[in-house]
Amino acid sequence: MDVDAPALRDKGKSLTAAGIKSVPWVEKYRPQTLADVAAHRDIVDTIDRLTNENKLPHLLLYGPPGTGKTSTILALARKLYGGQYQNMILELNASDDRGIEVVRQQIQDFASARSLSFGAKFSVKLVLLDEADAMTKDAQFALRRVIEKHTKSTRFALICNNVNKIIPALQSRCTRFRFAPLDAAHVRERLQYVVKSEGLDVDGNGLAALVRLSNGDMRKTLNILQSTQMASQHVTEEAVYLCTGNPMPKDIEQITYWLLNEPFTGSFTNISDIKMRKGLALVDIIREVTMFVFKIQMPSNVRIKLINDLADIEYRLSFGCNDKLQLGALISTFTDARCALVAAAT
Repeated sequence: MDVDAPALRDKGKSLTAAGIKSVPWVEKYRPQTLADVAAHRDIVDTIDRLTNENKLPHLLLYGPPGTGKTSTILALARKLYGGQYQNMILELNASDDRGIEVVRQQIQDFASARSLSFGAKFSVKLVLLDEADAMTKDAQFALRRVIEKHTKSTRFALICNNVNKIIPALQSRCTRFRFAPLDAAHVRERLQYVVKSEGLDVDGNGLAALVRLSNGDMRKTLNILQSTQMASQHVTEEAVYLCTGNPMPKDIEQITYWLLNEPFTGSFTNISDIKMRKGLALVDIIREVTMFVFKIQMPSNVRIKLINDLADIEYRLSFGCNDKLQLGALISTFTDARCALVAAAT
């Protein structure tokens, strides 16, 4: 039996020397074994132990993007099947059709076919459904029955970002593991390994900026690093922020100073100028200013109202509301907060 799984072959193959330079670093530095997975050692060790004891259940891995869910399953597949994993695995992701017909035909056919392990250490087949929360409800209900029927010959691994979009009937049939955002220490350690392997010129502030912008997403971090390195031979904090279009911390401090101290017209002119000059998006400014607000000492009631107002502005921006109007709303919100702070001090 030869199951066509090109996506999995691309992810799992050892990269050749000829094509290694053109490969995205996300794939080039994808963990090859369970021991290489950067974090979540408790989860990885549990899955490894279940595999060694031949007690592998159906798996449901969920959590934010870039936290190692797919890498863990691919590393598990390499351990189970060695060089024959492409024959023993069916992998589907969000780019494939996810309707009920896929479950009834492709998944059903693969699960019901006789297993020919070709010398693999683990004879039970594996169905990997990446981004399973994109499946329709009908497809999930159909999958529930397929899982029940073929448990003896097939294991199912479901990967998703939002576990609430997986029906309870499927959740109850799987062992669930939550992959939290990666700690800054794990992101930094992996970045330092990539920097050393690639021979990059990255200073301390540049590395700190990469970790800060990652928000626990290793995939995002490596993409930013590779993009920055292509644009600038010396990876600095400024180069990282310039490449991503995010406002620099010093810009956020300056903007917050204007919001808390300058009159309305002055703030509007200054923020509009820095937006235009540095190509900043208002929604990015609001998100960073919101984080900065948590560092400022102010009465709880003032902070609560300020955060609520900022959330409303960000919500309106997500629907395409006028930037100038929302910038005015931002300045008005801080003007109200400033008046409340003065009143609280007197």
